[in-house]
Amino acid sequence: MSVGLWVGALTFAQEQRGRQAGELHDPMPDRFGPALEAVNGKGGTDISGPYEVVASWPQPLHTDFRTGRVAGVYAPTPDRVYVATSGEVPHLYERGWAPESTEKLIPMTGNMTSRGGRWEHILLVFDRNGKLLESWDQWNELIKGPNRITGNPNDPAHIWVADQSANQVHKFTNDGTKLVMTLGDKDVPPAEPRGRFQDIGFLPNGDMYILGGSRVMKFSKDGTYLLGWGKAGKTAPGEMSGVHGIAIDAKNHRVYINDKDNSRIQIFDENGTFLEMWSNILYPMSIRLTADGQSIWVGDGYAQKFLKFDLTGKLLASWGTFGSMPGAFWGLHAFDVDSEGNLYVTEDYGGRVQKLRPKPGGNQAQLVR
Repeated sequence: MSVGLWVGALTFAQEQRGRQAGELHDPMPDRFGPALEAVNGKGGTDISGPYEVVASWPQPLHTDFRTGRVAGVYAPTPDRVYVATSGEVPHLYERGWAPESTEKLIPMTGNMTSRGGRWEHILLVFDRNGKLLESWDQWNELIKGPNRITGNPNDPAHIWVADQSANQVHKFTNDGTKLVMTLGDKDVPPAEPRGRFQDIGFLPNGDMYILGGSRVMKFSKDGTYLLGWGKAGKTAPGEMSGVHGIAIDAKNHRVYINDKDNSRIQIFDENGTFLEMWSNILYPMSIRLTADGQSIWVGDGYAQKFLKFDLTGKLLASWGTFGSMPGAFWGLHAFDVDSEGNLYVTEDYGGRVQKLRPKPGGNQAQLVR
């Protein structure tokens, strides 16, 4: 079973156990909608920080199945939002309030051999209303377990997918009709340590970084291997485990790497020289440099929070709530922001992508830009 279907099955299993035990209720009680907002300026619960959930985004693809793990999202425009999933699992009920639909944070896996998952709807494109525009089903056999879908901001004609299960990255035309390039084990020197490819970052000249395991590898824009750095370890600079996200500050020649399993972010120059590290970040899954280049946003997959840092590593803001109700997160995995300021968030265990829009009167300092 692939990683994605396993995670989806995990979610399916705990839903099934909860339903059999009479612990799950669907749909979400009406009292949890209006009750989350302040009334006459009083009360309320801050579930989604400075955002509100865009209901019914994306629109359901069908009634019998829903997405399992949702790995990546890329939103170059509100009218074309790219989403990478890891297959589908049977749909049991509508998502409810966390105590009613979440048995425990890390459930016992139980028997995962026959949960009815299927490898469909892997690479998807939605419009601003959540309508499915394209499903790149022609690549379902090629893609084995996507972890990121992204693009080079200086090359809008192409889309990139990091496939952790196949240990490859693929470059497609942005309409999905053509596979332009594939990079994998064959494209790195035999002595280069291997690690499952997790993410891709781009320099303005088109050179790119691909990371996985304990390594960061740099390639030219035509796919030629240039250099690599990092080794397995837990403490020393340059030692990494489970690298999982990258952000590039080309102006200041800084490359930010999520050293996920070591609960820290390591910062290097463009050729791998260590500069500094930021520690005690529980489980950094994704990372983004703000459009103005003044701050770093990190998505923490265990704390279920967005964390905002200045360029010196000082924590400026945080928000986020654990749960499966709308606006909360369960396994916050990847995020992106479109040109209108809408935030898209994918979840490992929640098995969904959410669209959040800035809410009137929200804290502007907490908006992910």
